[in-house]
Amino acid sequence: MVRSGPSLERLKIVPPVDELKKGCKYMVGYVGVIGKQEGLNYLVDAAEHIINVKKRKDVHFACVGGGTELSNIKQYVREKCLENYFTFTGRVSDQVLLEYLNTADVCVNPDEYNEMNDKSTMNKVMEYMALGKPIVQFDLTEGKYSAGNASLYAKRNDAVDMAEKILVLLDDEELRKKMGKTGRERIEKELNWEIEKHNLIRAYKKVFFGK
Repeated sequence: MVRSGPSLERLKIVPPVDELKKGCKYMVGYVGVIGKQEGLNYLVDAAEHIINVKKRKDVHFACVGGGTELSNIKQYVREKCLENYFTFTGRVSDQVLLEYLNTADVCVNPDEYNEMNDKSTMNKVMEYMALGKPIVQFDLTEGKYSAGNASLYAKRNDAVDMAEKILVLLDDEELRKKMGKTGRERIEKELNWEIEKHNLIRAYKKVFFGK
């Protein structure tokens, strides 16, 4: 088995930039492609539940990355009247990406449940862990293997449950710290690229040389 693994030389823990929170106490961060299967619509629905149902006006959502669905997701945010609570950066430099992720209090992986997502290692999950961030994601097989106790798991494709799990973490600083530490240690000891590249080399040798 060869899994994706982040480079700890690239993903560095840096001081948060509080201005990125746009005056809110908390930030929920997302990084990655914004396509249909990435499930950003679930994140918008979760934000609507947090802001309009739970009446929490202290949370800002930052989405770092671009993709074919970016314009549609922006429009969906406008339809929900949530523009003041979302930042979409598009594609940015590694420095800007690190500023946003290090500022986030909780990071999310809203990938919808389907056969591919269920069995795929997602780079964003590994990147969140490398930066010591607690995660909320749907209950997917590979995501659960990768993150373990560094993540809370919402019911598959259930935006309301995702919202509730986000709030659990936002309201429990000690739990956030504990989960972030767990994820960072797992990356350092088991899942970083310096370890995974050897698994990849062994896989190539087995395919091409039978050993």
